[in-house]
Amino acid sequence: QVQLVESGGGLVQPGGSLRLSCATSGIHFSIYDMDWYRQAPGKQRELVARMNNGGATTYADSVKGRFTISRDNDKNTVYLKMNSLQPEDTAVYYCKANYVYSGRAYWGQGTQVTVSS
Repeated sequence: QVQLVESGGGLVQPGGSLRLSCATSGIHFSIYDMDWYRQAPGKQRELVARMNNGGATTYADSVKGRFTISRDNDKNTVYLKMNSLQPEDTAVYYCKANYVYSGRAYWGQGTQVTVSS
């Protein structure tokens, strides 16, 4: 059974930091590209960061220089370090695993991040 479990969300003040984790099981983690998405109330889900199975990364313009995606293939876990958080970063954050050899993909259940004073 495939599971993606996000953690690390919460309430943080503007300018603060959080690190999200997405622990996976049931997949051969090293042959999946890993994404972080977010969805704010009333908005479409958007791609925030991607790390492919080779370690290459891409970021949304809105988070470049503030967010860092990383992965630990030994722990089957992907991370999202978020610095200089702003109220507009408030959203539910989801991780997604994309099998590199097909269109198969799996989603986590999401973790809430709220940036507010």
